[in-house]
Amino acid sequence: MPKESQILIQKYLEEQSLVDANLESFNNFIEFELQKVIEENREIEPTIIPHNVDEFKIKLDKIWVQKPEITEADGSKRRIMPMESRLRKITYAAPCFIEVSAHINGVQRETLTTQIGSIPIMLKSKFCHLYKLSRDDLIKEGEDPDEPGGYFIINGTEKVLISVEDLAPNRFVVEKATSGISKYVGKVFSEKESYKIPHQIEKLKDGIFYMTFTRVKRVPVVVILKALGMLKDEEIMQTVSDKQYDEILINLMEFADIKNEEEALDYIAKKVGIAQAKEIRVERTKEILDKYLLPNLGTVTADRMFKAINICKMLNKFIRVSSGELPEDDKDHYMNKRLKLSGDLLADLMRANIKVLIGDLLYNFQRIVKRGKFPSIRVIIRDKLLTQRIYSSMATGSWIGGRKGISQRIQRLNYLEMVSHLQRVVSPLSASQENFEARALHPTHLGRLCPVETPEGTNIGLRKNLAILSSVTKEMPDETVLKPLKNLGLKGVK
Repeated sequence: MPKESQILIQKYLEEQSLVDANLESFNNFIEFELQKVIEENREIEPTIIPHNVDEFKIKLDKIWVQKPEITEADGSKRRIMPMESRLRKITYAAPCFIEVSAHINGVQRETLTTQIGSIPIMLKSKFCHLYKLSRDDLIKEGEDPDEPGGYFIINGTEKVLISVEDLAPNRFVVEKATSGISKYVGKVFSEKESYKIPHQIEKLKDGIFYMTFTRVKRVPVVVILKALGMLKDEEIMQTVSDKQYDEILINLMEFADIKNEEEALDYIAKKVGIAQAKEIRVERTKEILDKYLLPNLGTVTADRMFKAINICKMLNKFIRVSSGELPEDDKDHYMNKRLKLSGDLLADLMRANIKVLIGDLLYNFQRIVKRGKFPSIRVIIRDKLLTQRIYSSMATGSWIGGRKGISQRIQRLNYLEMVSHLQRVVSPLSASQENFEARALHPTHLGRLCPVETPEGTNIGLRKNLAILSSVTKEMPDETVLKPLKNLGLKGVK
């Protein structure tokens, strides 16, 4: 190896850690994602409240995490280092606090700060006691100074969270259908907060475009557009394309008798099988369209037109791919993939468990109210619940969404194997099915994934490893990308 390359690699390894992406992901989770999860569940309204109260709300405000500490048997608290956690077979975790307030009839009555649980802390992250320690200090603490960190200590066992490779959410992909009536199929996973909803567009033998999402199975796209408020045939035609496609004309002719939003909503309601009075039917359908149709574009009524324009854009791509104008998408191209690192996996876990905690909190509150008492919030929050559920998932590797093996015991046969385990990436596809294309080495893996390191047997090509010098970029908020474009004159769709 030339001397310059050696110096470059040496410099790189001095300044960067091999597990930087995971450390950054975890820091981002603690600093920003946790607060986002709380904001999604900001207001809690119990259904059973005391008789003399008109309105009662519990509001969750600020959440923060301290540095790892331990509560001894005598109740005293002190900081704990990773080595002590390993030797005493305890979890290296930090207490997590939240500000909660009770509002009676719109007036704030009680505000308190309470611990809602303990969160395992990743070694060498910003919230770990080993962060930015010198080599000598690390040796004093009983740590190997060349150790990269990037894992957790649960009940004294070192656990690593395996990154998960998944299809990129909110990207419309059109490909040849392997089965079914439609020759081509367009798919998009719309993801926002706790929603992750698959949508599908297909063209059946009758020449009509159909869309499927959640409970809504194969509803004509034109009817959905009209239900969203895009009523004029000419407007639909022009939004899809400047070219006049005969396929769209056929669709517009078929549903020309649907003249207003209410008729379109009623058509969808009947198709879904909502068997109530017309007003209730229409309201329920509106709710389904707002909440479950492309939630990434918004979940309020004002976003309907924006959704309609985006569906037209998808229709345009579907027609062009199926007519051979555009090539079909390759879902094994790494552009169409995203990696879920430790921070994203923990955010998913936290999101599900905060909901469980809120359910428990409501149950405790309502149980005490039924006895004729008015409880303080401090009494109804059980901090052990969240802690136990998180520890359990991280100890067993069973994650929400039925995924197994996300958290694994770190392999320490030698240094290289440990680094390899920290860099592992798994695909959510089943190992018992063929999936030849998914297992094959794709040209876009170059420089991102190791072309050699993958197990033999059923997992071949599904369990991969990041290339040693590869780095994972953070997801950028839309505003960061749009702001400079808007300054250059990009106009938003009205």
